[in-house]
Amino acid sequence: MFLRFRQTVGVLNLLVKAGVFCFFLTAVPLLGITQQPFKFAQVTDTHVGSSTGAEDLRCTVRDLNNQKDIDFVLLSGDVTEFGSDEELQLAKQILDSLYLPLYVIPGNHDSNWSESGANSFRKVFNGETFFFRHKGYMFMGTASGPNMRMGPGQVPRENLVWMDSVFAAHSDVETPLIYINHYPQDSSLNNWYEAIDRVKQRNVQLMLCGHGHVNKLYDWEGIPGAMGRSNLRAKDSIGGYNIISIANNKAVYQVRRPAVKTEDPWLQVDLLDHRIGQHDVRSGRPDYSVNEKYKAQVSELWRFEDEADLGAGFAEYKQLLITGNTAGYVFALDNKSGRKIWAYKTGGKIYGTPAVWKRMVVVGSSDGNIYGLDADSGKEKWRIRTPKAVLGSPVVNHGVAFIGSSDGVFRAIDAVSGKIRWTFNEVAGYVSARPTLYNGLVIFGSWGNGFYALNQQTGKLVWSWSNGQSSRMLSAAACYPVVQHDKLYLVAPDRYMTCLNAKTGAVIWRNKMDDVRVRESMGISKDGQYVYVKTMDGNLLGVSTAAEEMHIGWHSTLQLPYELNPTAIETAGSQVLVPSHSGLLSGVDAVSGQVLWQYKLSNSMINPMCVSKGGHVIVSSMDGKIVKLKVK
Repeated sequence: MFLRFRQTVGVLNLLVKAGVFCFFLTAVPLLGITQQPFKFAQVTDTHVGSSTGAEDLRCTVRDLNNQKDIDFVLLSGDVTEFGSDEELQLAKQILDSLYLPLYVIPGNHDSNWSESGANSFRKVFNGETFFFRHKGYMFMGTASGPNMRMGPGQVPRENLVWMDSVFAAHSDVETPLIYINHYPQDSSLNNWYEAIDRVKQRNVQLMLCGHGHVNKLYDWEGIPGAMGRSNLRAKDSIGGYNIISIANNKAVYQVRRPAVKTEDPWLQVDLLDHRIGQHDVRSGRPDYSVNEKYKAQVSELWRFEDEADLGAGFAEYKQLLITGNTAGYVFALDNKSGRKIWAYKTGGKIYGTPAVWKRMVVVGSSDGNIYGLDADSGKEKWRIRTPKAVLGSPVVNHGVAFIGSSDGVFRAIDAVSGKIRWTFNEVAGYVSARPTLYNGLVIFGSWGNGFYALNQQTGKLVWSWSNGQSSRMLSAAACYPVVQHDKLYLVAPDRYMTCLNAKTGAVIWRNKMDDVRVRESMGISKDGQYVYVKTMDGNLLGVSTAAEEMHIGWHSTLQLPYELNPTAIETAGSQVLVPSHSGLLSGVDAVSGQVLWQYKLSNSMINPMCVSKGGHVIVSSMDGKIVKLKVK
């Protein structure tokens, strides 16, 4: 094994020939005795399922098969347009004709609208991370989410745990590392700093990403980074990808236009040991000082940290809090201490909030099963197999659980026996939210621009409604609809707020305001006078339930930054609880609209909250943190 020598001082000079970027950083150069020259391709943002995605990828695969000096291919996310099973299978079919070794990670398009809850990606591509060695370098790639929730990206908690295990097994910290994620390693990712802090402990020399669809140079806390162009042709006649040549301690980037030409280099990066771990280069880290500011109003009673992402809320049962994670576990915590009491492993990811009837837990999994578990022990009592993932949250009424899935079917199930009472088989798209029960109706939306009201006793369709949009991204599927005075209110990513007649589905009013950009987060006041809406601009407003048109009758002083979290707004006594996508929970006075307190749990998205007795709020964030708060 060759020894690697270092110099103590050097200058990192990222330069590009004629008309491209130049970039300078103090660094320690690497002599590169153990490294060998090689080339690889970075293909990214293929978006199979979009208008030209499949054909552009076929063209690139044919071209790569004719390249004689490329060692392997990295596909850095957004493989598909919506992460559907059909799109993933098509992408895999195309990529199966590639002769070269392929390493793939998912992007936000593969996970955010995924009918499988991002489970199919792992099955089709045998994982969502990769690690390998090649000619003296280590390559590591991680997923980026956000899984099943609109918001900034996030490296899954289980991926961070995986990174720790890989580094523990590969202790040679001197070996050069190239790290790949779909997102830029900045505030585009809620927890970018957790991944970047890990790679900083190694000899990280370069980071790669996609997402932005353009070639671009970055500096991520002293580490050079490069974004690659999309494989899509866009307004051009043909798509393209990057060929990256590693030689003489440099990475040289060239765009390859399939079957046309390889362009002149657009970027040259010096591959050096930056000794990043020896310098405190930290920018834009989360600020938790708000917790000290409001410690007299809100305090943390206990905290639990899971080893996987969390996407579900909580069901209360006796002294237990029952939830689930993306490692597939349904588990119960002691409400008093936060200690884990039991756990049950499913074969997929859990995104739906469990429901409890008497001593039976009903919960769905992306493994395609609906489970009935004993609430005291977690033991399985029954399960129902479905053709696809079950991402919806159940609601139980008089012993009957109502739950949607990804197979176009909505089910009513006897919570005790697991017997199916009825099915409705005409759902367009898949269901991922919690239905609303009202006056004998079960009401829900789907990611196919469908919205339905079914008879609770028979499952017969009473009425349906569509917002008229063609893209599934604009479906009213993530909000928890609320009803007051026979009026049903919903919001959607098309930025419309809609009021329907709850009995007939007829539109009472439907408004889109430029200065009130609603999205998916909503709730209702304790007295029923207002429907709370959180806008994309970070405002909390109250829409009057008595008005015949959309009328803003209540304003708060809350001002969040740009905000996308779809989690429902809750009330606790005389307070309104507002979740954010950056781990901040705000308590607002329901009368005056004044902000009473704020608490920052993490820097990741807040999940559905549980308002308990005695002024207690149990809240979790997607990065695996759970806290019980005492609100005064």
